[in-house]
Amino acid sequence: MRIETALKEAMAIDGAIGAAVVDCESGMSLGSLGGGRDLDLEVAAAGNTEVVRAKSRTLNALGMNDSVEDILITLGEQYHLIRLTDSRGGGLFVYLALDRSRSNLALARHTLKHIVNSLEV
Repeated sequence: MRIETALKEAMAIDGAIGAAVVDCESGMSLGSLGGGRDLDLEVAAAGNTEVVRAKSRTLNALGMNDSVEDILITLGEQYHLIRLTDSRGGGLFVYLALDRSRSNLALARHTLKHIVNSLEV
């Protein structure tokens, strides 16, 4: 699926606040949907790129022969999901912010995995 379709499907997940497809190299968003005054998706894209890079560096430093599938950041009122297209962190990731009170985390992760696996750039 194309980026626009992937973003629409991500925003259809219960509790979705905002979604972005982000380039791991540059930290730039290739597309975003939602967000707003309380969630600047460009700032989130850049910041979450640093999270992905830090985790990849940590795995390498530990000599772990494993890879990152997704990263969950739990806030008081929100979940932030980062799902990588390339488990080594070198490609793209889809970022999804959810309202905790209106979302099902397990279902959101499952749906986001499907979206990322179907993404074509």
